[in-house]
Amino acid sequence: MWESSEEKKEAFKVEALAHIDTLYNAALKFTYNRDDASDLVQETYFKAYKFFGNFEPGTSCKAWLFKILKNTFINKYRRKVRQPEQVDFDAVEPYVDLIRDKTLDPGESLDEDIFKSHMSDDVKTALARLPEEFRMVLVLSDIEGFSYKEISDIMDCPIGTVRSRLSRGRKLMYKYLLKYAKAEGY
Repeated sequence: MWESSEEKKEAFKVEALAHIDTLYNAALKFTYNRDDASDLVQETYFKAYKFFGNFEPGTSCKAWLFKILKNTFINKYRRKVRQPEQVDFDAVEPYVDLIRDKTLDPGESLDEDIFKSHMSDDVKTALARLPEEFRMVLVLSDIEGFSYKEISDIMDCPIGTVRSRLSRGRKLMYKYLLKYAKAEGY
């Protein structure tokens, strides 16, 4: 495919790196944490570069990258559920005040800080309440603008499942946001 590693690097820069901001925004919506989102995007690009020979030129690189992002997120989530991270509190207690983020209010979580200027608190809360499979489809469709076919490829599920999850996710969002919409005059 490429005659040299330099050609591969250039092709990767042109095709894949153009989508880094979009992937990061989606990763934030999946993880609700800047560091986790950065790690997720970094791991996605590592895998994408490693397997760039499998990418079919002429197809949607953005959809291919989102599929890697989604699979990486799900695999990390499953790993985390099976083996939650454990920390010996006695070992870190003396350092708690040193690592505490002074820019956040004590009662404010990091995800609220991240999305403060992008979505209202009610919308963020409603989105966070959605089951993961509905939230992922909703983010890919309504926020990132992917087609049903692209979401189907990214999520490795039939288009009918995408439509069903999107419909159910939107109904849940409607239910969660009904009071908010009335208060805002919608």
